[in-house]
Amino acid sequence: MIKKVITLMSMALLIGVMPASAQKIALVDINEVLESLPDYQEAQKEIDRISAEWRQEIAQEYDKIKSMYNKYQAQQVLLSEEAQKQKEDEIVAKETEVRELQRRRFGPDGDLFLKRQELVSPIQEKVFSAIDDFAADRGYDIILDKGGSTGLLFANEEFDKTEDIKRRLKI
Repeated sequence: MIKKVITLMSMALLIGVMPASAQKIALVDINEVLESLPDYQEAQKEIDRISAEWRQEIAQEYDKIKSMYNKYQAQQVLLSEEAQKQKEDEIVAKETEVRELQRRRFGPDGDLFLKRQELVSPIQEKVFSAIDDFAADRGYDIILDKGGSTGLLFANEEFDKTEDIKRRLKI
């Protein structure tokens, strides 16, 4: 008798937890899709070219600093204390200038980041639009990035409960 009651309670609990209709979920490897597009490959080549050019420019500037420092060391004994201080200040100023150039080119909001956005964003938008269309055509509720870098690529608005939570919190 107890077994029947436990079994019936378990079944009722499972039925109550089960959704009325299952959601359709898909996985997409966004990196694989992007890397297969000729436009994306060309954009990556352009970004790599620009990046190499800027790295070379910075390396040349660091070579100039090294040359300035070597020249300073060779002349140091012949220079007055004031002239030594002036040369040291010139070297430090040049180092600061080159570090600033490096930050401006390769920093989080630097030229390379902006160039990548300029070249890659339109291609990504095209891919995300294709994912949205695919989800709508095939009835998918959720599409996740298989590579994990992007996470959620598409979600049916019906599953977004943000407003419900905000109402519950009286926001």
